[in-house]
This record gives sequence, C-alpha cells and structure tokens, in this order.
Amino acid sequence: MSRPQLCSRRHFLQANGFGLGTLALAWLLRQDRLLAGPVKPHVDGAPRYDLRPKAPHFAPKAKAMISLFMMGGPSQMDLFDPKPMLSKYDGQTFPGEIKYDNLAQASAKVFGSPWKFSPQGQCGMELSELLPKLGEVADDITLIRSMHSGVNNHAQALYAINNGRILRGRPALGSWLTYGLGSETQDLPAYMVLAHPGGLPTFDAEHYTNGWLPALYQGTLIRPTEPRILNLDPPAALAGKAQARQLELLKSFNEAHLAEHPGELDLQARIASYELAANMQHAAKEALDISNEPASIKKLYGVDDPKTRDYATRCLIARRLVERGVRFVQVLNSGQSWDHHGSLISALPKNCIAVDQPSAALVTDLKQRGLLDSTVVHWGGEMGRLPVLQNDAGREKWGRDHNTYGFSQWVAGGGFKRGHVYGETDEWGQHAVKDIVNHYDWHATLLHCFGLDHTQLTYTRNGLNASLTDGQEARVVNGILA
Repeated sequence: MSRPQLCSRRHFLQANGFGLGTLALAWLLRQDRLLAGPVKPHVDGAPRYDLRPKAPHFAPKAKAMISLFMMGGPSQMDLFDPKPMLSKYDGQTFPGEIKYDNLAQASAKVFGSPWKFSPQGQCGMELSELLPKLGEVADDITLIRSMHSGVNNHAQALYAINNGRILRGRPALGSWLTYGLGSETQDLPAYMVLAHPGGLPTFDAEHYTNGWLPALYQGTLIRPTEPRILNLDPPAALAGKAQARQLELLKSFNEAHLAEHPGELDLQARIASYELAANMQHAAKEALDISNEPASIKKLYGVDDPKTRDYATRCLIARRLVERGVRFVQVLNSGQSWDHHGSLISALPKNCIAVDQPSAALVTDLKQRGLLDSTVVHWGGEMGRLPVLQNDAGREKWGRDHNTYGFSQWVAGGGFKRGHVYGETDEWGQHAVKDIVNHYDWHATLLHCFGLDHTQLTYTRNGLNASLTDGQEARVVNGILA
C-alpha cells in the first residue's frame, strides 16, 4: 500500500519554521536509534560524517585551537621583528629589489620603525612598545619570524594560510580539524567564528568555508551583538507539546526519505548537522553569555574599557567555548583593518590597543585554568609588510605595502615551546632566510599537535584523496614544538 503524499519534506520545512528547535529531529532519531548508519572520515577506520569524537592517528598535545586572525597583514618590523638597519638607513634608497603590490604608490625609501623594541620576559624576546601586554606573556609564546607563502595579494595569501593553497573553494583549517577529530561537545558547534561589529573581513565566508567537505564541517558564524545566534527559541505558541508533535510528523517524513535514499552520504551529513539543535537552545545561550564571569576576569581581558571591550568580549567567549569542548574558534576583524598602505603611524597603534590586552589575557586565563597545555592560541595574519615606505605624501600618510616572503606570527600552548623565537628574516626584514616556515609547514605542524598526520587526513574527492597539504613537500617544524 502506497504512503499518502500529504506534502513534501521541502514544503513542510518551508511552511513550518520553528527556529533551531525544528531541526532537532536528528537528535530525536538518534535517541530512538532510527538514524541511518553513520559515516566516518579516514582517520580511525570506516568513513563517518558526524561530530562525535574521533581517535587521532597518535597521542595529541592539543585538543582545541583559538585563531586570532588579523586580516590585512600586521607589520612585522614594527611589532615583532626589530631591524636596526631600517633605522640606520631611514629615508635613504633601498639597495635591493622590491616586489610591490601597489605600484601607483610605490617608493624605494627605507622606512625605519617609529617604535622602540625591548627584551621581554625571562626569555628576552624583543617586542615592540606597541604590544606591552604581549610582553607580559612572552615566556608563554613562540614567536615565528620566518613565515612565508610567497603570494603578494590578499586573496591568494589568505587562501594559502587558511586552506593550504592559493585557490579559493578549499576547506579551511578549522573544517579539517573538525572533520578529522569531531568535537568533545555535542551541545555546541565544533567550529565557531566570532565576527567583528564592523562586519566580516574581506572575502568573508571564505575564512571559514568547508569547501568540498560535507557542510557539517563549515564554521558557524556568531553575531557580534545580541542575539549572537538567531532563532534559538521557537515562538511561544509552538513551544512544548505543539513543537513535539510537529517534530514527530517531520520525523516520519525523514524516516521515509532516508529509506528511499540508502547510502546517500550528503543526506546523512546534512541530518547529522541538525542534531545539535535541541541541546543548543540552552547550551549556546549559556556559553555566549559572559555576564556571570567574575569582575576580575572581565578586567583582565579589558571588557570594562571601551577601547578593548569588543575584542575582550570575543576573546573571553572564545575561552568559554573551548572550555565547553568546542574544537576550533576563530576571532575575526573587519575588512582588511591591518592593511596599512597609508597612515600606519596613527592606525597601527589603534589596532594594537584594541587587541593587545585581550590577546595576552586569553593566554593568561587559559594558563591559570590549566587549559593552555591543550589549547593552541594563534595570532597572525595572511602576510606582513615591506621595509620601504608607501604613499610618500607626508609622514602622516606613510604606510607599507604587502610582503609574504618573510613575516611574523605568534603561537602559544598546545604543544608549542614557550619563550622561544624561531626563524629569521634578512637584515631588512623582507625575506625569511633562516628556518623558513612555509604555510604548508605550518599546517602540517598544527595537525601534528592534534595527533594527525597531514598525509593521512584525507577526503576522497573525484576519486582522489585530497588533504590540507595536498602533495606539497610539507614538514613538521619540530623546532617550535616542546
């Protein structure tokens, strides 16, 4: 006897939007053991596409990661990589070759840093006066001064540092980690992205795309203001028994649909992505609410200061998320706010004031809670800057052009050394010349910290096994590992 066709699943979903509560069906199905057979990525056996914890290839040091991503390209010679040669030849013609991105405003005049550097911490790490709070945690970080990707445009540099290649459409690092390891919480998304009140960075969703991995592994964007996640609650008239009855009806539709499409992996992954919804109605609100944090913690991050409040709040939320089992959190800026082609002397200090205290506080807070050893904290952008000035139209308008041949970033926790400086650029700060860390080496090293072999974490696509490092001669950079 044929099943009566009351309406299609699609029409039902379009006509009955109950926020995330409607999407709790998969949770109910799992409770009743009615979900189709799960699928695994190639990590610990047969394929499985869901967010349940998965075994790594070997014992990991890290369980979670917070990436403080600075879109635009922070100036390494003004923040992390002091170069006396720039001060000595300030205003003179640069003696070597320069690869410019913006020829219209190009200049060959050496631009010495306007800011002083001094040794910080017991390790003596030299840092700029623009980062006083980072100096207080210098003994907890590894500063990499020899990053390299070699692609001077923002888009290609972003893709390289974020997804392993200079082409768009590939899965981001956070997607690979959640694909490979799942999540330690089933109440919150495994991969969460905290947006800036001014908007998303340039290339917005490409920062957290799942690419061609199942949609389950895409980053979940969290709004910068309340409500940070829309539609967590069903309308009052539909809550309780009314919602439960509608879910039962939807459940019957999905059971029939799954039966008609056995082995459809995309469908299975899509349903698995819904199963968080029932628990998120409470868990997400609690995790994103910092109102009950002690006053001392809010002060540590700078929540009480208008200049740092936004970034402080998002760094504090990031800590709360990893504390509750979220695998990967990315904190984004707006536009290309670190892209100082002009007005660097006034703009760079403002950027540093906004992020310095919250970033350092995140390291301190994780450490005092015993979470730093298992949480990677990353700070950096997709590129650095050139040693010559750009926009030579008066000191107040001076800036620096792009440079991806030698730039800096720092990392803390999760198996990395503490109080350590790795790699060098040349005397001008332009090219990485010692212990070069290519973007694919960085990815291989990060995966290693999470107990994943970058050559074995693969996804079968068009008959081929694709990976984050995808055939590049990537190496694990043991010199930065504890």
